[in-house]
Amino acid sequence: MIYKILTVIGLATFEIYAAIPAGFAFKLNPIAIFSYSLLGGLIGVFVAAYLGDIIKKWISTFRKNKVEKVAKEPGFALKIWQKYGVVGLGLLGTMTVGAPISIGIGVGFNVPTNKMVFWCSLGVLLRCGLFTAIGYFGLQLI
Repeated sequence: MIYKILTVIGLATFEIYAAIPAGFAFKLNPIAIFSYSLLGGLIGVFVAAYLGDIIKKWISTFRKNKVEKVAKEPGFALKIWQKYGVVGLGLLGTMTVGAPISIGIGVGFNVPTNKMVFWCSLGVLLRCGLFTAIGYFGLQLI
């Protein structure tokens, strides 16, 4: 049983989309799946946020300042950033690509780490609740 729990937590650290179906495959209780995937997702947020900040500071010591080229077409993350700011990047980014990637993009945009952690943690909470409910009720239909 402990291996099933640790697997769900470990998968959720990197990708919640894999952790929740694994929890259902292990025949865990939906509340347990939600709890363990939330715990793993929050671990992923904190590791990505604070290790990302340390890595950014370390890389900046070796990096020379270069003139940045402006892209002709802004990417998806830049569009979210320009339209919704840190809230959109934390919530929408976490719902679409995951919390560690959203944290990395936020670090790249020089967003304060505490704000990104708060909004990505809220996004992880919503994402775990939504996808656990979808999985539970979807299995009830079968």
